[in-house]
Amino acid sequence: MSRTTLDRVLAAGPVLHRGRDSDYRALAWAGGEPHRVRRELVWPTWEPPRHGTRAVACLAHVTDLQLADVCSPARFEFFHRFEADPRMRALVPMHRPQEALTAHAVDALVRTLNGLAGGPRTGQPLQVVVTTGDAIDNAQWNELELYLAVLRGGVVSPGAGLTAYDGVQASGWPHDLFWRPDDDGGLHHQRFGFPARPGLLEAAFAAFAAEGLRLPWLGCHGNHEALIQGVGVPTPALAALLGSGRKPVDVDPALPLDDALHLFTHSSEVFTTATSRAVTSVADRRFIDRRAFVAAHLADGGAPTGHGFTEDNLREGTAYYAWDGLPGVRVVCLDTTRVTGGTAGSVDAEQARWLEERLREVSSSAPGPDGGRVATGNADRFVVLLSHHGSSTLTRADALGRRPAAGDDALGAPELLALLHRYPNVVLWLNGHTHVSEVRPWAHPHEPGRGLWEVTTCAVVDWPGQARLVELLDNGDDTLSMVCTMVDHDSPARPPAAEDPAARDPAALAALHRELAANVPWAGLGSGLAGTPADRNVELVLRAPF
Repeated sequence: MSRTTLDRVLAAGPVLHRGRDSDYRALAWAGGEPHRVRRELVWPTWEPPRHGTRAVACLAHVTDLQLADVCSPARFEFFHRFEADPRMRALVPMHRPQEALTAHAVDALVRTLNGLAGGPRTGQPLQVVVTTGDAIDNAQWNELELYLAVLRGGVVSPGAGLTAYDGVQASGWPHDLFWRPDDDGGLHHQRFGFPARPGLLEAAFAAFAAEGLRLPWLGCHGNHEALIQGVGVPTPALAALLGSGRKPVDVDPALPLDDALHLFTHSSEVFTTATSRAVTSVADRRFIDRRAFVAAHLADGGAPTGHGFTEDNLREGTAYYAWDGLPGVRVVCLDTTRVTGGTAGSVDAEQARWLEERLREVSSSAPGPDGGRVATGNADRFVVLLSHHGSSTLTRADALGRRPAAGDDALGAPELLALLHRYPNVVLWLNGHTHVSEVRPWAHPHEPGRGLWEVTTCAVVDWPGQARLVELLDNGDDTLSMVCTMVDHDSPARPPAAEDPAARDPAALAALHRELAANVPWAGLGSGLAGTPADRNVELVLRAPF
């Protein structure tokens, strides 16, 4: 295998800069983790067979890129001054020190996926890249254009319409809350040892040549595609602010914060009435809805057409679909986002009925009216389910935690899992949203040995910024394996020094994105976002459903 990141993981390296309260850490390449076999859905003594396995499919899972218009007037970074206020806990943080470099990290990951020869277990070529939502950050058209441009390839302007940085990390911005690379580093330098990197923001916003993904890829609708900072409903007043050329920098001190989450979810403009400052306007700064999100994918020239979305989605205003581009496998993508606000998800009743129809189409038997199973006359296919939200964030409660009204038959996690268990050919559920790598077995409640695996992958925007390869194998002994392998983008572990001309190269900026992410106090090394070894390189075994 070439010197890709399949055989390496990142580990903390030497301390480069020391702050008053903590250490800023560099990174170094270390040996990759072995694959752990997880047998919770089969007998405890099962061992991978040496012969007779057959590769069924090989895909890559990428999620939560959160490519942002980092200078947007409709971002609420100033909430960071309330980080210690329990009333604002659900609304902070809203800024990352590395966020201006995310386009370079995505491009580096694309280049790595393009260069993979095949899965590490089978050598099967990578067939498709699946995404599971939050490709963008703030439900804006210019962010969506940036995302599609990076995956399409060619000259990309990572400023989402701006050619010069004009946001909270600039020198002279009110409040010493953010890392300021062009001067002394600001509060992050004092508290956490973040270094000064003069010229970084200029380099981050310079146009660069993106390679573009050379593989088919599938899209997915997440809460950050629909909601302000993934929480608030876009309002007409906030839409006007988005195009105004004024960016709020503080909260009106008279504003009551006891109900801050509810206010932000439904009336976010109330937080924009205090001090503001002039910023550069961008013509394509406008909010998008579900139809605009789908239409942009349909208009993109990549493969497959629409990246899974269909003309039916555009006409009906939906964002769920089934894709049969893998032999023997159906990929079903759900839309779990609540456009009514809040970070949690659910599956509405109409979509649930659609899902059961799509599962029945690829199942030789289905539940019958008397509780038994009846033949359908359909051929069996394995099913891989995609969604943005996973089992820990799918709920029937509303954004404030209240139970649904009588007659609301939307599905939360228990109801969705009950539906999936009715169709044993659903073997794998891929999702994101939490930014944490995590693997869960879901045993069938009434049929020992049956079940499915839920696999949540970490975010590209945050530490550790990885993708996940998934190889689906028929073991030839009435079992299946999903071999999951974490993939780091193949940029340098340690970026060049700020004064080195190579520090402006896209690969160096991607490396710095990862290093900065590793040092974010609330979401870096030691935060748990990378999961445990049992959540990363794993072989997930279950009984073959047919």
